[in-house]
Amino acid sequence: MPRDGGAGTPGIDPQQLWLSSDQPRRGRKPGYSRETITAAAVALADTEGLEAVTMRAVAARVGAGVMSLYSYAPDKETLLNLMVDHVSGELPTTPDTLTGDWRADLKAIAHLQRGLMLRHPWLPAALATRRIPGPNALAFLERTLVALRPTGLNGAAKLEIFAQLTGFVAGHLAHEIAQATASQSPDRAAAEARYLAAVAADGRHPELAEALFAPGRSLTPEATFNRFLDRLIDGLDSG
Repeated sequence: MPRDGGAGTPGIDPQQLWLSSDQPRRGRKPGYSRETITAAAVALADTEGLEAVTMRAVAARVGAGVMSLYSYAPDKETLLNLMVDHVSGELPTTPDTLTGDWRADLKAIAHLQRGLMLRHPWLPAALATRRIPGPNALAFLERTLVALRPTGLNGAAKLEIFAQLTGFVAGHLAHEIAQATASQSPDRAAAEARYLAAVAADGRHPELAEALFAPGRSLTPEATFNRFLDRLIDGLDSG
């Protein structure tokens, strides 16, 4: 799921990465594939976090020697690109579920991205640096461009909208995941609540106090995401 449709990461040849065979060019035929190695890395990141993904840890998961993995992924940067594209395969690529209402379709696309990042909490961090779009990511990008066809915008503008949308979802989910982790500590959550209550009551921040205690606003992650998303999508210019 690329942030945009631009160039790739320095040091990686996109054509060699995505268009060449995933089989090593020399040595005996192994009992595993690039797909197997990538899936193992994704499973490791899902359970233990992105920092746990090392070539040695992935090799242990697939029962291979560390050096043999370098035939498939010469470094962690390449492996991260493979991981991002692997999970991007969970996203729909056919346009048959698009409604023709580009704003509604774009919001639905954002929710698909949010769901993907919730299933793979390491993904926002992996997208923080430029990634080379692989076949799964490109297929999802193509579907998004189809959704934006009714806008009448040129291709460059549509790519920018996709980059803006993906950047928003990744940034919001990084914050959402961090907040969910912090909320697992009751003492910390209670301390933060007491602090904000004290700030609101000190009389020096009336606007903030009004905002903090505004009635009728749901603070669930889903509702908060929807409010932010509505402001983003509804503010886009289709002219």
